Amino acid sequence: MPDRSPETHVIDFRAAEHLLEARDPRGAIRLLDSVISAHPENTAARLLRARAFFLAAQLRPAELEFQIVLEREPDNAFAHFALGRTLERANRPAEALRHFRLAAALEPRPQFIEAARFASGTDDDG
Repeated sequence: MPDRSPETHVIDFRAAEHLLEARDPRGAIRLLDSVISAHPENTAARLLRARAFFLAAQLRPAELEFQIVLEREPDNAFAHFALGRTLERANRPAEALRHFRLAAALEPRPQFIEAARFASGTDDDG
């Protein structure tokens, strides 16, 4: 592989965003792997890779990436919501609901509130 520079990593990150928009999550993951290897502290790249893992139905890697993002940014409402969706898809509804509620509390977007089931009065905490 040729020498990678910070500029190359930015290009790879932007290309990965476009691949994700074009519904090529595996291509995005390949590009982001080199970015994260060079810059493991880059939370934006980790969040994008987590989304790509989710769209590629790689739920465990998605969960781990979302958790890393949340360790660094515990107030990231989107990361809580996306982790909730990942856990929901993995048939872990109680854990998912916790993250949906955190997302809604941090940022009361209609989508987050609906997932948190605040509006319906439903409580599945069991």
